[in-house]
Amino acid sequence: MTLRDDTRTTDVHTGEPPAAPPETRWSVLDRFFEISARGSTLSREIRGGVTTFVAMSYIILLNPLILGASADITGARLTTEQLTTATALSAAVMTLLMGVVGKAPLAIAAGLGINGVVAFQMAPAMTWAQAFGLVVLEGVCIVLMAISGVRERIINAIPAPMKTAITVGIGLYIALVGLVSAGFVTRTPDSANSTVPVRMGLDGHLEGWPILVFCVGLLLMIVLVSRRTPGAVLISIVVATLLAIGLNTMFRIPEWGLVEPKVPDSVVGSPDFSLFGQVDLFGGFVTAGVITATVFLFTLVLSGFFDAMGTITSVCSEAKLTDNKGKVRGMGRILLVDGAGAVSGGATGSSPNTVFLESAAGVGEGARTGLSSVVTGLLFGAALLFTPLAAVVPAQAAAPALVVVGGMMVAQCRHIPWQDSDYTIPVFLTAAVIPFTYSITNGIGAGLIAFVLVKTFKGKWREAGWVMTLIAALFAVYFAVEPIEALLKG
Repeated sequence: MTLRDDTRTTDVHTGEPPAAPPETRWSVLDRFFEISARGSTLSREIRGGVTTFVAMSYIILLNPLILGASADITGARLTTEQLTTATALSAAVMTLLMGVVGKAPLAIAAGLGINGVVAFQMAPAMTWAQAFGLVVLEGVCIVLMAISGVRERIINAIPAPMKTAITVGIGLYIALVGLVSAGFVTRTPDSANSTVPVRMGLDGHLEGWPILVFCVGLLLMIVLVSRRTPGAVLISIVVATLLAIGLNTMFRIPEWGLVEPKVPDSVVGSPDFSLFGQVDLFGGFVTAGVITATVFLFTLVLSGFFDAMGTITSVCSEAKLTDNKGKVRGMGRILLVDGAGAVSGGATGSSPNTVFLESAAGVGEGARTGLSSVVTGLLFGAALLFTPLAAVVPAQAAAPALVVVGGMMVAQCRHIPWQDSDYTIPVFLTAAVIPFTYSITNGIGAGLIAFVLVKTFKGKWREAGWVMTLIAALFAVYFAVEPIEALLKG
């Protein structure tokens, strides 16, 4: 029993205020991840985490195919079992860290594109252990830049319109990735009679059950998203996957690509941790030569730095985690975890790990906090034992999420001051070069070089600033790295 007066409530027996009710698990979780403060809910975070995992789970299968397709200088090849375990392990650990430390809806895994550099350029010039040693050194460089504040300072030095252009370019990029992975868009075979680089379908028109699955999933997702249906992205992926499994069961379709939608023969697979810790930090400088190894390291650092920067900025902008100047809240923590991802990629043998564009799929589902990353990380952890289940969702079912979310990101172009001639061409180059070259780094480099040149030749070089000028110079070296390497060797 309590007595109430004008100022407080007291216990009738002790005369003291009653004890505060114990905190619920939800309140602790809510406060730690700022779920309510960011306008989200527990169900949205869980859905977002699941959606991100489903959208990027292909990396568990694709990364082993890329790294396993090459041999090192000794002729040694890595096994699928080793690489599958390494890929899932690193993604699980680093995505969990991003959720708990970075507190952002960003998932981390082996980066596409950069893993090709490791497999087809670095490994043939050195041993696998030496190649992964350079990956660890890359991560150490990026972590040091994050700890010192240099990385965040560089990101903050980039003008808001250029950051928006990066978001637009990445939106176009992931939409194109979705269309290509589904087979809706394909490369035109080299021909003297054709100057068109890409086309619709295999021969200019759509055919086959896999394309039908993609189209059904895409149209369903468009309708559900436009109606603001909770779980729209995830619902569409599940429906498309079930449709794919049904069609494949009836017709035994061979054109699915990497993942065939079928009920797996077994649910549990045994992980192989033999690659973990197989690292030679400095041996690559001896085997491949100092110049070659240094060029490899420079390429890894620059690509890892700016790929992650573009992805973090654009995804967090879409999640409304930026201030009115376009700065991402908690950027220092996010960059630190991202840098540690590269170290983890080398230590586990999975190639450099970085923030994934597919995180935008989870954001499109409503994810706003690190809790969604915790969910994604736990699912990657489960994939260590349940790898066969990751092979259920075909690209045609997951790709619609990339197309729809890409469209949402392109909508940011409304914030670009197109009438300002200082930005018109630099912004266009950034947004166009990213999808046209399949590289975030290339687009950022082209745009920043153009921006600095425009400012300089208009007599406004002070507005560009020394940081931007230095970055533009580094990108000029990056684009000319092969001629420079040849010159140094000659």
